[in-house]
Amino acid sequence: MENKTLSVPNISCGHCVAAIKKELSEMEGVSRVEGDPATKSITLEWDAPATLDKIRDMLKEINYPATD
Repeated sequence: MENKTLSVPNISCGHCVAAIKKELSEMEGVSRVEGDPATKSITLEWDAPATLDKIRDMLKEINYPATD
């Protein structure tokens, strides 16, 4: 299992976090998505077939691109 915390500057409220959680939780292999509007970050855990690149692509697709 891999995990990572990503900075997502477009997060401004709990609704943003909920939208990200909904989309990423539907990805096969993603087991945990937690977000914090105060720090504008999300913490993820995943296994294959999910990859960090696929997660970053999904974030970009839903207008919440990660910056790190």
